[in-house]
Amino acid sequence: MEDSNEDRKAFRQMEDSKTVQSVERALSILEILADYGAPMHLGQVSEQARLRPSTAHRLLGTLISCGFVEQDAESRYRLGLKVFRIGNAATYVTDIRQIAAPYMQELLERCNETVNLAVLDKGEVVYIDQLESNNIVVVRMFARVGNRGPAYCTGSGKVLLSGLTEEEFQRYLATTELVRFTTDTITDAKILEREIERVRKDGYALDLGERDEGVRCVAAPIKNYEGRVVAALSVSGPSMRMTATYIINEMAPLVKETALRISERLGYQSVSDFSMVKGSGQNESQGKRRLQAKGSN
Repeated sequence: MEDSNEDRKAFRQMEDSKTVQSVERALSILEILADYGAPMHLGQVSEQARLRPSTAHRLLGTLISCGFVEQDAESRYRLGLKVFRIGNAATYVTDIRQIAAPYMQELLERCNETVNLAVLDKGEVVYIDQLESNNIVVVRMFARVGNRGPAYCTGSGKVLLSGLTEEEFQRYLATTELVRFTTDTITDAKILEREIERVRKDGYALDLGERDEGVRCVAAPIKNYEGRVVAALSVSGPSMRMTATYIINEMAPLVKETALRISERLGYQSVSDFSMVKGSGQNESQGKRRLQAKGSN
C-alpha cells in the first residue's frame, strides 16, 4: 500500500513537472518570436528553442488555437494580436500615469482641488496617482495612492463601473454588499443601477459625500483606443467649495475635457463622442437636479 502511494506521488510530481515544462517551453517560443521580429519557419523555432520539431509543432499549434501565435500563407509563425493586447494591458497602469501626469498637473493648477487617477481591480477602485490641493481648508479623504475600496460610493468607482458590460455590472451587483459609509451612501441596487446609467449618459460621475462626509467628487472616464474605460480621472474637495453651481458650470466640463484629452493620447477616437465633453442639456440637468436635491447652491 505504501509503495502504491509513493508511486502515485511520484506520478503527480512528474505530471506537475511536465505541465510547468510545457508552459516554460511555450513562453520561450513566444520570446523567440518576439525577439526575431519577423515570421519564422518551424525549423527555425525548434532550433532556437532547442526542441524537437514535433514538440515545437505541438506547442505552436496550442498557441495558435489560443490566439497567441498566427501562421501566414507560407506556414511561417508570428505573434498573434492577443499577445499585443496582453502586453498593452500590462503597461496600462504605468503608461496612464505617465501620460496623465501633465494633464493632472494642469487640472490642479486650474482648480486647486485634489486630483486623482484610479483604476478598477477585482470590483474595487484603486488609486494609482494623486496631486493634492494646497488650499488652507483640506479635508481628510479615503482616496490615497495605493488605497483600494468599494467602487459604488466614489466618483471614480462609478465611472469605472459605467465602463463594464451589462453582464459584468450585474455580476458586480450580485457579488457586492452595498455597505453604508455615510447617510448619503447608495445602498439600494436599483438606485445604483439608475445612477450608473446616468453616468453613462452624462459622461461623468458624482460622489456627494457618499464615502466621506463633507467631501464631494467629480469623475470622468479615460478610454483607450478600443473605446474601453481603463481609468478614471477625478477632482475632490470639501462640499463648502464644491457647490452645485461650481460643479455643473465649471468642474464637470473641465474634468470631462481633461479626461478626453488623456483618452486621445491613448488612441481614443473622440469624433463621435462629443457629448463626453459637452453633454446634452437633458443629461446635464439630471446631474444638476441631483446636486440641487442636496440643498447646495
